[in-house]
Amino acid sequence: MSDLAKAGTYQLGDRQVYRIGYGAMQLAGPGVFGPPKDHDAAIAVLKAAVAAGVNHIDTSDFYGPHVTNRLIREALSPYPAGLAIVTKLGATRGDDASWNPAMSPDDLKRGVEGNLQNLGIDQIYAANLRVMGDGHGPTEGSIGKEFAVLADLRRQGLIRHLGISNATADQVSEAQDIAPVACVQNLYNVANRHDDALIDDLADQGIPYVPFFPLGGFSPLQSSTLNDVATRIGATPMQTALAWLLRRSPNILLIPGTSSVAHLEQNLAVADIDLDDDAMTDLDAIGNAVPA
Repeated sequence: MSDLAKAGTYQLGDRQVYRIGYGAMQLAGPGVFGPPKDHDAAIAVLKAAVAAGVNHIDTSDFYGPHVTNRLIREALSPYPAGLAIVTKLGATRGDDASWNPAMSPDDLKRGVEGNLQNLGIDQIYAANLRVMGDGHGPTEGSIGKEFAVLADLRRQGLIRHLGISNATADQVSEAQDIAPVACVQNLYNVANRHDDALIDDLADQGIPYVPFFPLGGFSPLQSSTLNDVATRIGATPMQTALAWLLRRSPNILLIPGTSSVAHLEQNLAVADIDLDDDAMTDLDAIGNAVPA
């Protein structure tokens, strides 16, 4: 597989991680609910990712629920030294596969306990407060009480670092007034550029930004410009979109997900892509054409 060092590293909490990591969401069943369609393939992907050098895995106990964390434990425990497993808190799944807010103090404590138990660890390396906003985008509103609960759990030693997901710039600032924020995870990709200013601000502070849906999510990116640039550089459109993110800012950490080893290899091969200025100009125009 590709040499991840080519893509560089960035500080996540108190560890340097490769800028291309792995997102475990797709290991669960359809709709991120239930067991994987192929258990052995899911285990193989996790093992292959770590064998390739991936040292940043994104997960949550509400994926499945409990499915991805248990797969991670089965595949990787005892965990390699330096592996940063980052989870999310603030939601639960209904029996009908619905996504439901779980932001009360008791909910958040149960979320921490579930992650610890299913991952088989004594301390969560990093936990993001996943703010339930408007669909897959954030909405304004105070998150101070909820983040303060996680800050208390961090003081108790159950969480090592705190982050925030699906948050506005004001919510990130509010969280920072309560406890250090080690990472921010929001929707962002070459066509969805609403967080441009936030990314730059976080970069100035040395805080990583982790885009979810880097390839468009449930509505994959569709762009003739993206296709043209990909053809020009000899890559797939999705590889090109990931390479744009790496070039966009040094504090961006990627967590593309897949349930296939072959697709994992394609994602990691993005480390070998070096977009030139002309390619960046063309790709930047995709986001510039989308209304804010």
